[in-house]
Amino acid sequence: MTPVSPAAPVTLAEIAAALGAVLEGDGTLQISRAVHPSEAEGPEDLALAMDKGLTELLTNGKAVAAVIAEGAEVPANLKGWIVVKRPRFAMAGLTTVFEKPVHAEPGVHPTAFVAPEAILGAGVSVGPFAYVGPRAVLGEGVIVMPHVTVGAEALIGKDCLLHPGARIGERVVMGERCIIHPNAAVGNDGFSFVTPEPGSVESAKATGKVVGTNVLIHRVNSIGTVILGDDVEVGANATIDRGTITATRIGSGTKIDNLVQIGHNVQIGTNCMLCGHVGIAGSTTIGDRVVLAGKVGVADHVKIGNDAVVAANSGVGTDIPAKAVYMGYPAVPRDRAFDQYKGLARLKRMHADVTDLKKRVGALDGGGKPAVEEK
Repeated sequence: MTPVSPAAPVTLAEIAAALGAVLEGDGTLQISRAVHPSEAEGPEDLALAMDKGLTELLTNGKAVAAVIAEGAEVPANLKGWIVVKRPRFAMAGLTTVFEKPVHAEPGVHPTAFVAPEAILGAGVSVGPFAYVGPRAVLGEGVIVMPHVTVGAEALIGKDCLLHPGARIGERVVMGERCIIHPNAAVGNDGFSFVTPEPGSVESAKATGKVVGTNVLIHRVNSIGTVILGDDVEVGANATIDRGTITATRIGSGTKIDNLVQIGHNVQIGTNCMLCGHVGIAGSTTIGDRVVLAGKVGVADHVKIGNDAVVAANSGVGTDIPAKAVYMGYPAVPRDRAFDQYKGLARLKRMHADVTDLKKRVGALDGGGKPAVEEK
């Protein structure tokens, strides 16, 4: 369904159809906006009471239409309601129905710079002070918000949205319907350097000691690029480094949160979720549908299998098999991590027990104090 606004009401029946949900009561009710039950002001408000406890707010509220979870009790004052099985998924549909698109003027703003060699598809919007480099291609319906940079020879697919301040490097390839949030940078040079002779890092990895010294550090240029699939979303201030020779690749449907760092040559599969502050070192391979929770760190050249889940604050230094749940620092299988945490919790008691045992053994040997002193 096309997103609506308060100026363009839709019927309750149309909303139910868009959600694929069950409609009860009067489907002809005209709805202008979706609101929290406590914020409903009149009959054109659709109260979202899908969470447990929110239906109680409908009883004395002003809304006559609502969305409720399956099995919830329906207040008598409602005239029409939509019943959903999975509230969280229904919320995704509702926010699509009532989406408020960004304001983007058609065409190229007078203050923007678009290189003469650039190619712009039909319906493209380029905002104030944006830059589109030579031979860059913007597909049909692309929106370039103010202060965005699109480098030379970049290829931006149909209906992509580049929020203010986004930086798209040269030769970056982006699929359709991608969203790049404010100040994200896609196509930075990788953090790749080398010393003429084996340096401190190489010797530390090999021997555990620092033998070499970094007298001179040479830059390894990044002549590869970044390739994003369709429907990829990159959060604010996230960064994706281009590959050294080939491409850093992000699969279709993958969602990247704010402040995520993805190093050079990384390969990420489809429909992954990388939460805030995740850091992925170079040449790591991540499968499809992988979830990395907040502040997960992944070492270089590690492989993570399909459908794996890594808990927050974990440090991944070794390969993770498919469908595994890992956690901890360093990350280990979930059950082993819980055993370790339980062991740590027992240390204080174990220390007291060992101290008591030492006293008893000392008393038996005649060299210590008795376990129980006589009064």
